[in-house]
Amino acid sequence: MPLTSLEIKQTSPQESDIWLSDEKGLRLLIKPNGAKYWRMKYRFEGKQKTLALGVYPEISLKDARIARDKARLQLAEGFDPMAEKQISKKQSLLGDDQKFSVLALQWYEHQKGTWDERHASRLWNRLESNTFVELDRLPLENIRPHDVLTVIRKIEARGALDVAARCLQDVRRVFRYGVQTGRLMHNPAADLTGVIKTYQSKHRASLPIDELGQFMCDLRQYRTRGRLLTQLAIEMLILTFVRPGEVRGARWSEFDLDKRLWRIPAERMKMRTEHLVPLSRQILEVIEQVKPISGQYELLFPSERDRSEALSDNTMRRAIFRMGYDGETDGKSRATPHGFRANASSVLNEKGFNPDAIERQLSHMERNGVRAAYTHHARYMDERESMMQWWADFLDEEAQKIIRSHVH
Repeated sequence: MPLTSLEIKQTSPQESDIWLSDEKGLRLLIKPNGAKYWRMKYRFEGKQKTLALGVYPEISLKDARIARDKARLQLAEGFDPMAEKQISKKQSLLGDDQKFSVLALQWYEHQKGTWDERHASRLWNRLESNTFVELDRLPLENIRPHDVLTVIRKIEARGALDVAARCLQDVRRVFRYGVQTGRLMHNPAADLTGVIKTYQSKHRASLPIDELGQFMCDLRQYRTRGRLLTQLAIEMLILTFVRPGEVRGARWSEFDLDKRLWRIPAERMKMRTEHLVPLSRQILEVIEQVKPISGQYELLFPSERDRSEALSDNTMRRAIFRMGYDGETDGKSRATPHGFRANASSVLNEKGFNPDAIERQLSHMERNGVRAAYTHHARYMDERESMMQWWADFLDEEAQKIIRSHVH
């Protein structure tokens, strides 16, 4: 039976120790002199241990149960409550200059001017939510590679391998800053390169090339079952082979129809570099169909619920699945909005177009500084204009092949 406050008050000291038991390992020790101490029995790594939780009545029965539950949670997370208690005592004595989180904030303030606001916010939230609690447990100079690795392994255990890799990179940079500013003698994360678990990347589903023609035919019939603007957004996506978010967020102000050019600003691009998209005749035709629907709004493809918001992430994906390209419909493969970039890259490379022009049109940025300068965003524009028109004509011809095959 659970212990009660009344039972505690009514139990008198005896000549020897008395133990009153509550639930889940919590007990009250009553000494012959009347002193009463809360204790919790538990096992950690195969050893029986006893944790001191305070003195009654300063720590009430309710408070003792809260402390017990906290300790049980620590056990569930793989920590020894007794060791955690010692760490907490040490932490209370730590000055701010000895905490990882404080060093991280100083590094962040020093660096954030070099990042855009969204990246800076994402980086800080990642560091704060994944590393501060663990690494603030020890003074900075006492953190060892094993301590950093423990943090990373916990992130990996959630299946968040990308987050683990980025956190390790961020932690390494924070400690490097500590060394550079004289706060530390060594970087405990410096030698952890290669410790992150790897996994085979899963490419987004793209259609087999021989199914593109049928897909284009099916897409042009989508307006009979769904929203015309969604159909036109998917057509725009395939013809331009930009990323889905870049189509969804397309604004009328970005288009120069006289020059047949779509200029996507840097802040909307993954690589934070302005991207130029030459407009084929077919893209211009799509835009002309879009104008009567959304020409009065800022966005080409606004949400049906709120015209100031773009189409949702899943709108085009759901439309593609409704057409049967969900991987479960007989005779049709699985397709995703992002997969059409792979289709364009595959076909254009196979047909012998300049690989640099293809990569530039895919907005793949070179990491090498010299090559990045050579492949400036406006390079190969003549080739890219011809290539974009060829791609649009190719899609039309593939669709016509399907239509002719049905006629005959």
